[in-house]
Amino acid sequence: MSGDGQVHLHRDGPVATLVFDRPATRNAMTWTMYEALGAHCRALAEDRSVRVVLMRGAGGEAFVSGTDIAQFLAFRDGEDGVAYEHRIDEGITLVEKLPMPTVALVEGWAVGGGLAIATACDLRIATHGARFGVPIAKTLGNTLSIANLARLEAAWGLARVRRMLLLAQMIGAEEALDCGFLLQACAPGELDAAAAALCERLLALAPTTQSVVKEGLRRVVAANLPEGDDLVRRCYGSRDFREGVEAFTARRPPNWHG
Repeated sequence: MSGDGQVHLHRDGPVATLVFDRPATRNAMTWTMYEALGAHCRALAEDRSVRVVLMRGAGGEAFVSGTDIAQFLAFRDGEDGVAYEHRIDEGITLVEKLPMPTVALVEGWAVGGGLAIATACDLRIATHGARFGVPIAKTLGNTLSIANLARLEAAWGLARVRRMLLLAQMIGAEEALDCGFLLQACAPGELDAAAAALCERLLALAPTTQSVVKEGLRRVVAANLPEGDDLVRRCYGSRDFREGVEAFTARRPPNWHG
């Protein structure tokens, strides 16, 4: 790993900004960064002076490029995968449960865990060159939790999620805009102005309505989720997952066995 990275919190009046800061790895998330994101979300949830939360990556190349894969080298069996997916779900739920509107500002890649964080936000603005996906069938041979599959399906639609996961296909900003995942796509130099304009719109509206609607929609997506630990356990306990992690960290193509 290239350092543990940071998640910085900046305040500008009623607008808070969380910055994923590990640009040498395209902001790949470490356990330290996930813990910092959770701590910031817990604090923001109690701060009534914050009306909008922005999230963005440092460096201009990525929002978040996923979880740092080197951390998976320590996994021993499927139970480690189950624990990991539960941990990720807890963090993503903290983002979803923030009572104020949240906006992901995406430059470059939003991949894997990065896509999950962006999807947990209420609104998204991206640069024209942004790319979205979960290419784990090509890279790691692992899976997503049932909760994250439900979030992606609600935001993207079933057909696009199948393309992302079964074909390891990345989806560009224009298609993301067309299907409603993005509110706006813009040039890199216009992203800050677009964010400021959106914050102005959000700040002019009723915060209680925003908060209640956010929570209602979260409950709709999360309602009646089936059990999925058996699927996670099967994937993370597989020979293919170990091969995927070893191949990725060794920078060689994986040899899948099924």
